[in-house]
Amino acid sequence: MSRMRSLLAACGLVLAANSVLAQSPQDHPHTFRDAGRWAQVFDDPERDAWQKPREVIQALALEPGAHVADLGAGTGYFTVRLANVLPEGRVYAVDIETDMVRYLESRAQREGLRNVTALKGQPDDPRLPGPVDLVLLVDVYHHIGDRTRYFRNLSRSLRPGGRVAIVDFRPDSPAGPPRAARIAPETVKAEMKAAGYAVTAEHRFLPYQYFVVFRPAS
Repeated sequence: MSRMRSLLAACGLVLAANSVLAQSPQDHPHTFRDAGRWAQVFDDPERDAWQKPREVIQALALEPGAHVADLGAGTGYFTVRLANVLPEGRVYAVDIETDMVRYLESRAQREGLRNVTALKGQPDDPRLPGPVDLVLLVDVYHHIGDRTRYFRNLSRSLRPGGRVAIVDFRPDSPAGPPRAARIAPETVKAEMKAAGYAVTAEHRFLPYQYFVVFRPAS
């Protein structure tokens, strides 16, 4: 349990301090230049106990041929899991950190994941090459600047019926990024509504994070 809490705290603090998993317009004082070292943190098997990736993906009920964008993919924790359950689909692993994109490319090749495309996004644009069925952001939302504009523009990259799923730390979570960096789910919903989205599902099985799914309202 102690190691699990340390892992969760490390993930949260690292995400808050760095741009590795963020689509953020700000310059951060730290960057990830040793993706292999940080993979030991982000991809530690003990993370599964609280991140519940299998349950998250099951809740999204994706079709086998779905196209998914994992924004702020980091070292590919969700990317590889999505790729394995979407054999006929495509997963775009997007990060703004160059070293992470290289790591993602290498990992996809090493693990034989031909349905993964690693992309270097921009702070205000993930630069997706085509429309997708789902955009997934795990512990990334609070890094984005000018979120109303960002998500309004992102809606153009969604296929008809496409969704945006946001997972992030709750303000009252005992671990995670600094509380000042966290955004309450009520605020997320209000901001997404302002960007033209409506809540289509909300899941409450994660112990430290909220999990809300949106669709364009019109």
